[in-house]
Amino acid sequence: MYGMGKKAETQQVKLTVRVPRRVLQRAKAFAQAHHTSLSRLITLYLERLPEASEGYLARATRVPRLLGTLPPSAKPEDYHRYLEEKYRGASRSD
Repeated sequence: MYGMGKKAETQQVKLTVRVPRRVLQRAKAFAQAHHTSLSRLITLYLERLPEASEGYLARATRVPRLLGTLPPSAKPEDYHRYLEEKYRGASRSD
């Protein structure tokens, strides 16, 4: 039956999108090379979007490790200065 996969989660609906021709050509080639369909690629992408309650970066793997690294008042210059101090001796050979 059309629209029924291994798990019949929800009713499928038709979606019309407009994309640049070159993007569509690349997507079709990618789908063909990976033995799938554009619909499946788009579905997989959309399923990875975080829920509204999760926040934009909640699923980013590196963000939690970086949170709190710098104070909220830090500026890019502060970070650059920190890196320069941290790696000042790293390029010298002993």
